[in-house]
Amino acid sequence: MINNNIFNKSKDLLKLVTFEYQNSKRIGALFDKFVIDLQQACKSMPSDMKSLLSLGTTEYNKIINVLESDNEKYRISLDSIKIKAPIENPDKVICIGLNFRDHAKEGNFQIPSEPVVFSKFVNSICGHNDFIVKPKETDQVDYEVELVIVIGKEAKNVSKEEALSYVAGYTVGNDISARDWQLHKPAGQWLLGKSFDTFAPIGPSITINPLQIDSQRDIVSLDPNHLNLKCILNGETLQNGNTKEFVFNSQELISYISRVITLKPGDIIFTGTPAGVGFTRNPPLYLKPGDHVVCEIENLGKLENYVK
Repeated sequence: MINNNIFNKSKDLLKLVTFEYQNSKRIGALFDKFVIDLQQACKSMPSDMKSLLSLGTTEYNKIINVLESDNEKYRISLDSIKIKAPIENPDKVICIGLNFRDHAKEGNFQIPSEPVVFSKFVNSICGHNDFIVKPKETDQVDYEVELVIVIGKEAKNVSKEEALSYVAGYTVGNDISARDWQLHKPAGQWLLGKSFDTFAPIGPSITINPLQIDSQRDIVSLDPNHLNLKCILNGETLQNGNTKEFVFNSQELISYISRVITLKPGDIIFTGTPAGVGFTRNPPLYLKPGDHVVCEIENLGKLENYVK
């Protein structure tokens, strides 16, 4: 007998996906073998992720009510859908460099005294199971597993103490880099070296920040500053770290950035990568067509991509 209450309040984290089904793009709640089609289950649900995130707690609790009710008729098998990047149209893709001490050291960089902030263009975003496309302009395509913060409400001059209340959730990211462009072009071309098409895989889902769920619900906690993360290339684990090793934690990053930039719902922040990247290895290890890259973060899931 099927248990229609699929959301176990004592342990489950709410994971939202953007998916394609029967030639339409939809928002769903992700489970091991299926998604719940939230547009069908709740007719008032926004049809795009950025709009949904901007509504915050009210909408998340509405979703949980759906998951705790008779929802079998809204289930769609994962085999029948295409998971897209969870948010495809952020206003800003913000990135943090050298935010793990071991990564800074392996590249012979100084530990930064303030966050190193750069960006990618939106064209670089792709999703779970999408191809990372190796451009003909570079032979030094590198991988970087990263925790990605997804902003849920407008944030300007936010204090460290209140910063996490502005976070809608978290996803897995891979900060793909053309090292020859980033490091060896005149004066360095960080923006271009990081912004080739498909150079920002994210997904598969956005794990909603438990702080955004009604406090009366018993949802497991999620500390963005204490999560294991790793990158596996063709079955070999090349990066294996924990966000407790951040130079600047999630709260500090949000507060720092918001002093300069007004953050908007749907903006994403790549928070930095641990040691083990390709360009620091001897010999260097770069991505090539046919490679299978898995980025995994504790409690958030696995982001998988092939290179072509």
